Amino acid sequence: MGGSSDRGMTTSEYAVGTIAACAFAAVLYKVVNSGPVMSAMQSVIEGALDAKF
Repeated sequence: MGGSSDRGMTTSEYAVGTIAACAFAAVLYKVVNSGPVMSAMQSVIEGALDAKF
């Protein structure tokens, strides 16, 4: 059974995967740093810090 084995990614697949990961990180960074998300995170953190135990 002399087929070629598929063991891992080629260099081009690594390059495409890296570009996709960087693009996803850039979009996530923009979303997290947007005004509504920042204010929501700030209110959650302030609420957690002001919690009564």
